[in-house]
Amino acid sequence: MFTIGSERIVLVTDTACDLLDEQLSRYDIRVIPLRVATSQGEFRDRVEISQEQLYALLEKEVPKTSLPLPEDLACLYQQLRDEGATRVLHMCMSGSLSGTFNMVDLLSKETEGLVIDVYDTRTLSCGLGLLVLEAAECLSRGMPVEDVIERLNKLRKHQLGAFVIRTLEFLRKGGRIGLVEGVVGSLLKIKPVIFVNDDGVYQTLAKARGFSNAVSVMKDEFFRRYQGRKVRVAIVHGNAAEEAASLLEVFRQHLDVADGFVSPVSPALAIHTGPGLLGAIVQFAD
Repeated sequence: MFTIGSERIVLVTDTACDLLDEQLSRYDIRVIPLRVATSQGEFRDRVEISQEQLYALLEKEVPKTSLPLPEDLACLYQQLRDEGATRVLHMCMSGSLSGTFNMVDLLSKETEGLVIDVYDTRTLSCGLGLLVLEAAECLSRGMPVEDVIERLNKLRKHQLGAFVIRTLEFLRKGGRIGLVEGVVGSLLKIKPVIFVNDDGVYQTLAKARGFSNAVSVMKDEFFRRYQGRKVRVAIVHGNAAEEAASLLEVFRQHLDVADGFVSPVSPALAIHTGPGLLGAIVQFAD
């Protein structure tokens, strides 16, 4: 909790942020779990189902994702009131990719005893995560919430999150294909480099033949855009930890990386991307 003047502020996000547990605990960031719906029942993302369990499940079925439970959110807000919080900055994944933002926005208006600012980051995974960390650092320095939101808006304009996946099958089945459909020639093994555009929707950034070439094209695009600037880098992966660690080292060699980390994508996001994903999110650090 952050104390700024007479306000006691808590930062809240959802499990699509893909931040590591130690990053969340460092700033006491509260997290609302998305849900994973399977033939065996529903599970809270990152709480009742792990990434490893999800990939094992993908070999048998393609689960669906659900919004957070309204009662989970109501319970959290009540808990925050009981702890003495007076204000909440609730940062959500892209409202164009999930109904979470709309649900949180609606419930926040019905919540008494808290001032709740609901912010659509128009991104997800560590694109959301890096913005959450920036908000936490700003609040820890005593920056008012209004100024934090203005800072986030500026950072989001120049932040890029992109990834390469082994197959578009899971994006199609999950209805998250966005503006990517139609760019891939399966016989030629053309792979798209997918990014989250300014509207918070998946779109094709570039394409290449084969997964490795697509990752190289993705790296080159980041290096071209951010050369000469101090940056923060998050590398995300779908059950490909060693490849992700190697990719971070390559970014360190080519960019002025002030801070970098590797994180697995949450089960709720992995449903739509499948195993083998490699991605990067880069944000200005100066």
